[in-house]
Amino acid sequence: MDAIGVVVNPIAGMGGRVGLKGTDGKVEAARRRGAEPRAPDRARDALRSLHRRSPELTVYTAAHVLGERAARDAGYEPIVVYDPATDGPEADSASDTNTEPVADTDPESDADANDSARPVDPATAETTAADTRAAVRAFLERGVDLVLFVGGDGTAVDVATVIEESNEQESGTTPMLGVPAGVKIYSSVFAVTPADAGRIAAEFDRVEPREVNDIDENAYREGEVRAELRAVVPVPVAPDVQSGKQVSSGSVESLAAGFAREIDPDRTYVFGPGSTVGAIEEELGVDPSPLGVDVWRDGTVLARDAAESDILDVLEEPATIVVSPIGGQGFVFGRGNHQLSPAVIRRADAIEVVASDAKLDDIDALRVDTDDETLDEELRGWEQVRTGRFTTRLVKVV
Repeated sequence: MDAIGVVVNPIAGMGGRVGLKGTDGKVEAARRRGAEPRAPDRARDALRSLHRRSPELTVYTAAHVLGERAARDAGYEPIVVYDPATDGPEADSASDTNTEPVADTDPESDADANDSARPVDPATAETTAADTRAAVRAFLERGVDLVLFVGGDGTAVDVATVIEESNEQESGTTPMLGVPAGVKIYSSVFAVTPADAGRIAAEFDRVEPREVNDIDENAYREGEVRAELRAVVPVPVAPDVQSGKQVSSGSVESLAAGFAREIDPDRTYVFGPGSTVGAIEEELGVDPSPLGVDVWRDGTVLARDAAESDILDVLEEPATIVVSPIGGQGFVFGRGNHQLSPAVIRRADAIEVVASDAKLDDIDALRVDTDDETLDEELRGWEQVRTGRFTTRLVKVV
């Protein structure tokens, strides 16, 4: 890796310790409660970790607390390619990230000068989501190998929006990686710690698609989680990139969208009961049987709320059985879906188990009880469970 772009949301996470459950639209309230910025320190920790491993790296960044100061403190001589005081924020609609007014800074300063000592206090720095997006665009114009950002899910959305636009226009694959600093971290694009982020940025050699999710902070403050898939972007592959925090219908929706995207029109699908599998059917335009089994192939429902005999009558190979474990119990066969008999299971050449991470967190293992001990033994072992658009988990069938 030759060059990296670094952008910091200086107000990310300020609302957490003072009980605001986020900073979106609550910066002034957080300041009144005595909130201290945490993003600049976490940016510095990440960049120091990176500098230990890649001191010669070219670092592009935004002015002052938007990245320049942390990069200099870490030992780099960054190239400032965006300054809100001289370049100005882009006049596009702000996302629910750092939505405060732009700081009243000196418009005659030289953005490339070594002026990190300039008195811009992170606790009072005022930036917009447009600043984040403008900085990322400047990085991509210079061909960076990675965009490293510091913030939360809202910042991730801003960065991902620009990267997706650029990758679509130029067939690029510029990856992004987050240093976690926000209150809510539901996306799977963040390193576990700032130090991990620096190490991953220095050492990664491949990327994989990951989900960017965001939640409604106002609903979150009222005790309701409303997550939404906002983007899918390339992220460095590493053990210390955290999984998405999937605890809402949003994760099931992304799972369903991912499954539907990979449908094979030449394959028959046997959809078991349950809301998770039902979400896949709805994505395919099927009105699911809430507690029944449906058979579908290439846009046509072959059997609805089917009994075993109905399934066998229409089941054409190749065929996939799609099931979700019962919450708290873990049964994928033998509880609530007896229509999926040993004869049906043996006729299919593939089984897809789907579940949210939240459901799997409450299950110690998957279980089968088909009334056919030989089949049960064949089904035991490790099963790859689909949990999101691109994510899976290995769970043992016992």
